[in-house]
Amino acid sequence: MVLPLPKGIYPPLPAFSDSNEDLNLKSFQAHVKRTVLAGTILVVAGSAGEAAHLTHAERMSIIKAARAALDSVHLFCVTIIADSGARSTRESISLAKEVSEAGTDFVMAIFLGFYSSILSADREAVKSFFVDITEASLMPLVVYNFSSVSGGIHLVSEMIIDIIKASPNVAGAKLTCATEGKITRITATVDDSKFQARYPRKWNVEQEWRFFQVSDGYIDILTPSIASGAAGAISGLPNFTLLASSFPTPGSEKYMESRRLQDLVAQMDGYAQRMGFAGTKLILHHLFGYGEALGRPLMQAPEEQRRCILGNEWYIKIMTQERRLENEI
Repeated sequence: MVLPLPKGIYPPLPAFSDSNEDLNLKSFQAHVKRTVLAGTILVVAGSAGEAAHLTHAERMSIIKAARAALDSVHLFCVTIIADSGARSTRESISLAKEVSEAGTDFVMAIFLGFYSSILSADREAVKSFFVDITEASLMPLVVYNFSSVSGGIHLVSEMIIDIIKASPNVAGAKLTCATEGKITRITATVDDSKFQARYPRKWNVEQEWRFFQVSDGYIDILTPSIASGAAGAISGLPNFTLLASSFPTPGSEKYMESRRLQDLVAQMDGYAQRMGFAGTKLILHHLFGYGEALGRPLMQAPEEQRRCILGNEWYIKIMTQERRLENEI
Protein backbone atom coordinates (compact mmCIF):
# COMPACT_ATOMS: atom_id res chain seq x y z
CA MET A 1 0.00 0.00 0.00
CA VAL A 2 1.30 3.45 -0.94
CA LEU A 3 1.41 5.87 2.00
CA PRO A 4 1.88 9.64 1.98
CA LEU A 5 5.14 11.28 2.95
CA PRO A 6 5.22 11.90 6.73
CA LYS A 7 5.92 15.24 8.35
CA GLY A 8 9.11 15.68 10.31
CA ILE A 9 12.86 16.24 10.35
CA TYR A 10 14.89 14.23 7.86
CA PRO A 11 18.67 14.13 8.33
CA PRO A 12 20.45 12.95 5.16
CA LEU A 13 22.85 10.36 6.55
CA PRO A 14 26.54 10.29 5.57
CA ALA A 15 28.00 7.12 4.08
CA PHE A 16 30.87 6.20 6.39
CA SER A 17 33.91 4.44 4.97
CA ASP A 18 37.42 3.35 5.88
CA SER A 19 40.68 4.70 4.50
CA ASN A 20 40.32 2.44 1.43
CA GLU A 21 36.88 3.96 0.74
CA ASP A 22 35.12 0.67 1.54
CA LEU A 23 31.79 1.19 3.30
CA ASN A 24 31.77 1.04 7.09
CA LEU A 25 28.26 -0.35 7.57
CA LYS A 26 28.75 -0.89 11.31
CA SER A 27 29.16 2.85 11.89
CA PHE A 28 26.33 3.58 9.47
CA GLN A 29 23.92 1.28 11.30
CA ALA A 30 24.88 2.78 14.66
CA HIS A 31 24.08 6.22 13.28
CA VAL A 32 20.78 5.03 11.78
CA LYS A 33 19.60 3.83 15.18
CA ARG A 34 20.79 6.96 16.95
CA THR A 35 18.99 9.33 14.60
CA VAL A 36 15.74 7.40 14.34
CA LEU A 37 15.43 6.78 18.09
CA ALA A 38 15.61 10.56 18.48
CA GLY A 39 12.48 10.86 16.33
CA THR A 40 13.84 11.74 12.90
CA ILE A 41 13.18 10.14 9.50
CA LEU A 42 15.86 8.75 7.21
CA VAL A 43 17.28 9.98 3.93
CA VAL A 44 20.05 7.71 2.66
CA ALA A 45 22.37 7.64 -0.36
CA GLY A 46 21.73 11.29 -1.14
CA SER A 47 24.06 14.16 -1.97
CA ALA A 48 25.25 14.38 1.66
CA GLY A 49 25.71 10.61 1.59
CA GLU A 50 28.14 10.95 -1.32
CA ALA A 51 25.76 9.19 -3.71
CA ALA A 52 27.84 10.38 -6.65
CA HIS A 53 30.73 8.25 -5.35
CA LEU A 54 28.69 5.09 -4.68
CA THR A 55 28.24 2.16 -7.02
CA HIS A 56 24.74 0.74 -7.46
CA ALA A 57 25.74 -2.20 -5.25
CA GLU A 58 26.99 0.13 -2.50
CA ARG A 59 23.75 2.10 -2.57
CA MET A 60 21.79 -1.12 -2.12
CA SER A 61 24.09 -2.20 0.72
CA ILE A 62 23.45 1.07 2.53
CA ILE A 63 19.67 0.80 2.15
CA LYS A 64 19.60 -2.82 3.28
CA ALA A 65 21.84 -1.96 6.23
CA ALA A 66 19.50 0.88 7.22
CA ARG A 67 16.44 -1.36 7.08
CA ALA A 68 18.23 -4.10 9.05
CA ALA A 69 19.26 -1.57 11.71
CA LEU A 70 15.65 -0.43 12.07
CA ASP A 71 14.40 -4.01 12.27
CA SER A 72 16.95 -4.75 15.02
CA VAL A 73 15.23 -2.20 17.29
CA HIS A 74 11.72 -3.24 16.16
CA LEU A 75 11.10 -0.08 14.11
CA PHE A 76 9.53 -1.90 11.19
CA CYS A 77 7.43 0.99 9.85
CA VAL A 78 9.97 3.84 9.82
CA THR A 79 10.13 5.61 6.47
CA ILE A 80 13.31 5.50 4.38
CA ILE A 81 13.89 7.86 1.45
CA ALA A 82 16.71 7.05 -0.95
CA ASP A 83 18.13 9.12 -3.77
CA SER A 84 17.72 7.66 -7.26
CA GLY A 85 18.96 10.58 -9.33
CA ALA A 86 21.44 9.74 -12.07
CA ARG A 87 22.69 11.37 -15.27
CA SER A 88 20.02 9.77 -17.44
CA THR A 89 16.34 9.03 -17.01
CA ARG A 90 17.02 5.39 -17.87
CA GLU A 91 19.56 4.91 -15.09
CA SER A 92 17.41 6.85 -12.62
CA ILE A 93 14.48 4.52 -13.30
CA SER A 94 16.75 1.51 -12.86
CA LEU A 95 18.03 2.90 -9.56
CA ALA A 96 14.50 3.64 -8.35
CA LYS A 97 13.49 0.03 -8.95
CA GLU A 98 16.61 -1.25 -7.22
CA VAL A 99 16.23 0.92 -4.12
CA SER A 100 12.58 -0.14 -3.86
CA GLU A 101 13.61 -3.79 -3.78
CA ALA A 102 16.30 -2.97 -1.20
CA GLY A 103 13.77 -1.58 1.27
CA THR A 104 12.99 2.10 0.65
CA ASP A 105 9.55 3.69 0.80
CA PHE A 106 10.17 6.78 -1.35
CA VAL A 107 12.69 7.79 -3.97
CA MET A 108 14.11 11.28 -4.23
CA ALA A 109 15.35 12.50 -7.58
CA ILE A 110 17.39 15.53 -8.54
CA PHE A 111 17.94 16.71 -12.08
CA LEU A 112 21.67 16.32 -12.62
CA GLY A 113 23.18 19.02 -14.76
CA PHE A 114 25.59 17.35 -17.19
CA TYR A 115 23.55 18.63 -20.17
CA SER A 116 22.11 21.64 -18.39
CA SER A 117 23.15 24.05 -21.15
CA ILE A 118 20.86 22.16 -23.53
CA LEU A 119 18.04 21.28 -21.13
CA SER A 120 17.72 24.48 -19.12
CA ALA A 121 15.36 25.95 -21.72
CA ASP A 122 13.41 22.71 -22.27
CA ARG A 123 10.72 22.79 -19.61
CA GLU A 124 9.01 19.65 -20.90
CA ALA A 125 12.21 17.58 -20.75
CA VAL A 126 12.86 18.61 -17.15
CA LYS A 127 9.29 17.79 -16.12
CA SER A 128 9.37 14.45 -17.93
CA PHE A 129 12.54 13.44 -16.08
CA PHE A 130 10.70 13.36 -12.76
CA VAL A 131 7.41 12.02 -14.08
CA ASP A 132 9.05 9.20 -16.02
CA ILE A 133 10.97 8.01 -12.94
CA THR A 134 7.91 7.70 -10.71
CA GLU A 135 5.64 6.30 -13.42
CA ALA A 136 8.11 3.65 -14.61
CA SER A 137 9.34 2.60 -11.16
CA LEU A 138 5.95 2.83 -9.39
CA MET A 139 7.79 4.41 -6.46
CA PRO A 140 6.36 7.53 -4.77
CA LEU A 141 8.64 10.42 -5.65
CA VAL A 142 10.14 13.36 -3.77
CA VAL A 143 11.25 16.09 -6.18
CA TYR A 144 14.61 17.59 -5.16
CA ASN A 145 15.41 21.14 -6.21
CA PHE A 146 19.02 22.26 -5.71
CA SER A 147 20.36 24.30 -8.60
CA SER A 148 23.96 24.20 -7.31
CA VAL A 149 24.24 20.51 -8.23
CA SER A 150 21.88 20.70 -11.22
CA GLY A 151 24.01 22.83 -13.47
CA GLY A 152 21.93 25.87 -12.57
CA ILE A 153 18.58 24.27 -13.46
CA HIS A 154 16.08 25.69 -10.99
CA LEU A 155 12.57 24.33 -10.50
CA VAL A 156 10.15 27.21 -10.07
CA SER A 157 6.89 26.65 -8.21
CA GLU A 158 4.88 26.38 -11.45
CA MET A 159 7.18 23.59 -12.67
CA ILE A 160 6.79 21.61 -9.45
CA ILE A 161 3.02 22.02 -9.59
CA ASP A 162 3.04 20.77 -13.19
CA ILE A 163 4.99 17.68 -12.06
CA ILE A 164 2.39 17.05 -9.33
CA LYS A 165 -0.39 17.34 -11.90
CA ALA A 166 1.33 14.91 -14.26
CA SER A 167 1.60 11.96 -11.83
CA PRO A 168 -0.53 10.79 -8.89
CA ASN A 169 2.59 9.24 -7.39
CA VAL A 170 4.49 12.49 -6.68
CA ALA A 171 4.48 12.78 -2.89
CA GLY A 172 6.68 15.70 -1.94
CA ALA A 173 9.44 18.17 -2.70
CA LYS A 174 12.70 19.12 -1.05
CA LEU A 175 13.50 22.78 -1.68
CA THR A 176 17.15 23.56 -1.06
CA CYS A 177 16.55 26.86 -2.81
CA ALA A 178 15.38 28.13 0.62
CA THR A 179 12.54 30.12 -0.93
CA GLU A 180 9.69 30.52 1.54
CA GLY A 181 7.49 32.15 -1.10
CA LYS A 182 7.79 29.00 -3.21
CA ILE A 183 6.69 26.88 -0.25
CA THR A 184 3.65 29.11 0.20
CA ARG A 185 2.72 29.04 -3.49
CA ILE A 186 2.98 25.26 -3.75
CA THR A 187 1.11 24.49 -0.52
CA ALA A 188 -1.59 27.06 -1.33
CA THR A 189 -2.17 25.27 -4.63
CA VAL A 190 -2.05 21.64 -3.50
CA ASP A 191 -4.07 22.20 -0.31
CA ASP A 192 -7.02 23.49 -2.34
CA SER A 193 -9.84 20.93 -2.36
CA LYS A 194 -10.61 21.52 -6.05
CA PHE A 195 -6.98 20.84 -7.00
CA GLN A 196 -6.98 17.66 -4.92
CA ALA A 197 -10.20 16.45 -6.53
CA ARG A 198 -8.84 17.08 -10.02
CA TYR A 199 -5.38 15.58 -9.38
CA PRO A 200 -5.87 12.74 -6.85
CA ARG A 201 -2.98 10.87 -5.26
CA LYS A 202 -2.46 7.11 -5.02
CA TRP A 203 -3.09 7.18 -1.27
CA ASN A 204 -6.25 7.98 0.67
CA VAL A 205 -5.82 11.72 1.24
CA GLU A 206 -8.92 12.06 3.43
CA GLN A 207 -7.81 9.22 5.69
CA GLU A 208 -4.17 10.25 5.88
CA TRP A 209 -4.71 14.03 5.87
CA ARG A 210 -1.73 14.48 3.60
CA PHE A 211 -1.83 15.24 -0.12
CA PHE A 212 1.66 16.56 -0.85
CA GLN A 213 4.45 17.57 1.53
CA VAL A 214 7.00 20.32 1.01
CA SER A 215 10.22 20.22 3.04
CA ASP A 216 12.78 22.98 3.11
CA GLY A 217 16.42 22.06 2.59
CA TYR A 218 17.90 24.20 5.36
CA ILE A 219 16.88 23.95 8.97
CA ASP A 220 17.75 27.59 9.67
CA ILE A 221 14.44 28.60 8.03
CA LEU A 222 12.34 25.86 9.67
CA THR A 223 10.15 28.16 11.77
CA PRO A 224 9.11 30.51 8.94
CA SER A 225 8.87 27.54 6.56
CA ILE A 226 6.34 25.80 8.79
CA ALA A 227 4.37 29.03 8.97
CA SER A 228 4.42 29.00 5.15
CA GLY A 229 3.06 25.44 5.01
CA ALA A 230 6.20 23.26 5.05
CA ALA A 231 5.97 19.79 6.56
CA GLY A 232 9.50 19.83 7.96
CA ALA A 233 13.10 19.95 6.78
CA ILE A 234 15.69 17.74 5.14
CA SER A 235 18.89 19.05 6.67
CA GLY A 236 22.33 17.73 7.55
CA LEU A 237 22.49 19.54 10.89
CA PRO A 238 20.24 17.09 12.81
CA ASN A 239 22.88 14.41 12.24
CA PHE A 240 24.61 15.76 15.34
CA THR A 241 22.04 18.10 16.95
CA LEU A 242 19.11 15.73 17.18
CA LEU A 243 17.47 17.17 20.28
CA ALA A 244 18.17 20.81 19.54
CA SER A 245 16.71 20.47 16.04
CA SER A 246 13.18 20.11 17.37
CA PHE A 247 10.05 20.62 15.34
CA PRO A 248 8.39 23.94 16.30
CA THR A 249 4.60 23.58 16.29
CA PRO A 250 2.82 26.95 16.44
CA GLY A 251 0.33 27.08 19.30
CA SER A 252 1.92 24.26 21.30
CA GLU A 253 2.92 24.72 24.94
CA LYS A 254 6.60 24.34 24.09
CA TYR A 255 6.54 26.57 21.02
CA MET A 256 8.50 29.44 22.54
CA GLU A 257 11.18 27.08 23.86
CA SER A 258 11.32 25.46 20.45
CA ARG A 259 11.69 28.90 18.89
CA ARG A 260 14.60 29.64 21.21
CA LEU A 261 16.29 26.43 20.12
CA GLN A 262 15.64 27.25 16.49
CA ASP A 263 17.39 30.60 16.89
CA LEU A 264 20.50 28.70 18.00
CA VAL A 265 20.07 26.08 15.28
CA ALA A 266 19.84 28.81 12.64
CA GLN A 267 23.19 30.26 13.70
CA MET A 268 24.86 26.84 13.57
CA ASP A 269 23.22 25.94 10.26
CA GLY A 270 24.63 29.08 8.70
CA TYR A 271 28.10 27.87 9.63
CA ALA A 272 27.33 24.26 8.66
CA GLN A 273 26.46 25.35 5.14
CA ARG A 274 29.98 26.71 4.79
CA MET A 275 31.75 23.70 6.31
CA GLY A 276 29.78 21.22 4.15
CA PHE A 277 29.21 17.52 4.75
CA ALA A 278 32.96 17.00 5.21
CA GLY A 279 32.60 19.11 8.34
CA THR A 280 29.57 17.08 9.40
CA LYS A 281 31.60 13.89 9.07
CA LEU A 282 34.41 15.43 11.10
CA ILE A 283 32.00 16.36 13.90
CA LEU A 284 30.35 12.93 13.90
CA HIS A 285 33.75 11.25 14.06
CA HIS A 286 34.76 13.57 16.90
CA LEU A 287 31.57 12.70 18.81
CA PHE A 288 31.10 9.01 18.01
CA GLY A 289 34.20 7.70 16.24
CA TYR A 290 32.36 6.75 13.04
CA GLY A 291 35.26 7.60 10.74
CA GLU A 292 35.64 10.69 8.59
CA ALA A 293 37.10 9.41 5.32
CA LEU A 294 35.67 10.97 2.16
CA GLY A 295 35.39 9.56 -1.33
CA ARG A 296 38.12 11.02 -3.53
CA PRO A 297 38.59 13.52 -5.03
CA LEU A 298 37.04 15.05 -1.88
CA MET A 299 39.63 15.66 0.82
CA GLN A 300 39.41 15.87 4.59
CA ALA A 301 39.73 19.30 6.15
CA PRO A 302 43.29 20.45 6.94
CA GLU A 303 44.27 20.69 10.59
CA GLU A 304 43.70 24.43 10.91
CA GLN A 305 40.18 24.14 9.48
CA ARG A 306 39.46 21.19 11.77
CA ARG A 307 40.35 23.30 14.80
CA CYS A 308 38.11 26.09 13.52
CA ILE A 309 35.14 23.72 13.08
CA LEU A 310 35.42 22.07 16.49
CA GLY A 311 36.14 25.39 18.15
CA ASN A 312 33.37 27.33 16.41
CA GLU A 313 31.31 29.48 18.78
CA TRP A 314 27.94 28.18 17.56
CA TYR A 315 29.05 24.55 17.52
CA ILE A 316 30.15 24.80 21.15
CA LYS A 317 26.90 26.52 22.15
CA ILE A 318 24.65 24.05 20.37
CA MET A 319 26.45 21.02 21.77
CA THR A 320 26.22 22.51 25.26
CA GLN A 321 22.48 22.83 24.72
CA GLU A 322 22.38 19.29 23.35
CA ARG A 323 23.98 17.86 26.48
CA ARG A 324 21.66 19.91 28.69
CA LEU A 325 18.60 18.55 26.91
CA GLU A 326 19.93 14.98 27.08
CA ASN A 327 20.35 15.30 30.84
CA GLU A 328 16.71 16.43 31.17
CA ILE A 329 15.36 13.27 29.54
